[in-house]
Amino acid sequence: QVQLVESGGGLVQAGGSLRLSCAATGRRISTYNMGWFRQVPGKEREFVAAIGGSGGREYYADAVKGRFTISRDNAKNTVLLEMNGLKPEDTAVYYCAADTDRGLFLFTVPGRYDYWGQGTQVTVSS
Repeated sequence: QVQLVESGGGLVQAGGSLRLSCAATGRRISTYNMGWFRQVPGKEREFVAAIGGSGGREYYADAVKGRFTISRDNAKNTVLLEMNGLKPEDTAVYYCAADTDRGLFLFTVPGRYDYWGQGTQVTVSS
């Protein structure tokens, strides 16, 4: 019903910046709650950032607060994650997710999201 494709990952040096994109097809996502998560081998999927539906608020994990910014480009049906001041500990596969229902937005809980992208690798060298 909703397909999500992440792009923009790559290899950057510590202190650098990267912009991830999550392009959606199948449905308009401008009214959906959207989130970014990341995962490294052997660890659980970790919440990074989220943005509510139309006019919704932004939420950030403490580890990325002040460095990452989530936003929408509604004309392109896309959600963005601008990452600045990258650190080696930011290295992970980053996933985009959509919460399409109208229930309580538990934005840090992976199980509350209905659709996921395939992920894009971000590697930060020291």
